[in-house]
Amino acid sequence: MTLMAESGIGWRERKKTATRDRLRNSALRLFRDQGYEATTVEQIAANAGVSHMTFFRYFPTKEDVALSDGYDPLIASLIAETPSSEPLIDRVQAGLLEGLRRIYDTDRESMLTQNKLIVSTPALRERLWAGQMNTQRIVLEALGVADAEAERGLEAKVIVAACLAAASTAVVSWVDNDGTPELPGLLERAFDALARPDRV
Repeated sequence: MTLMAESGIGWRERKKTATRDRLRNSALRLFRDQGYEATTVEQIAANAGVSHMTFFRYFPTKEDVALSDGYDPLIASLIAETPSSEPLIDRVQAGLLEGLRRIYDTDRESMLTQNKLIVSTPALRERLWAGQMNTQRIVLEALGVADAEAERGLEAKVIVAACLAAASTAVVSWVDNDGTPELPGLLERAFDALARPDRV
C-alpha cells in the first residue's frame, strides 16, 4: 500500500509539473507571436489543451505565467552545496553561474523569449523587482544567514543584492543584443567587474 501511495503521489506531481510547463510554454509562444497585451488567459489555456479554470489553479494572473521559471530552487540548492568556508561572494557567484549555465544549456530559447518579454513589458519589469527580493531571501536562506545575525546579515544582503544585480545586468545586455554574445560569458564578465572594479 505504501509503495502504491508513493507511486500515486509521484504520478500526480509529475502530471502537475507537466501541465504547469505546458501552460508556461504556450503562454511564451503566444506572447512572442501576438504580443503580451493581445494574449488572453483563455487563449493560453486553449493552446495548452486545458480550461481557463485550470490555468488559474496554476497561475493567479497572466503576469504570473509570464514571470514563472522555477530557477530559484535550483540556484538555492547549488549555493547551499558550496563550502561554508568560502567567502560569501564566491559562494553566491558559483551557484548563480552554475545554475544559469544549466538552464541556458537546456532552455536557451525559452529563456531568451521570456526575458525579451519582461524587458519590453513595463508591468512585468515592475513585478520582476518584487521577484528579485524573493530570490534574495531564498539565497540568504541557502547561505544559512539568519536575519537575527544583524551585522553578518547586512553584509550578506549587500553581497547577494550586488550579485543578483550583476546577473540581471548581464541578462539585460544579452537580451538587448538579441542573444549575443553567449550569456555564460557575459555573466562571468559581470561577476569579474563586481569582484575587481579597479580593472574596469
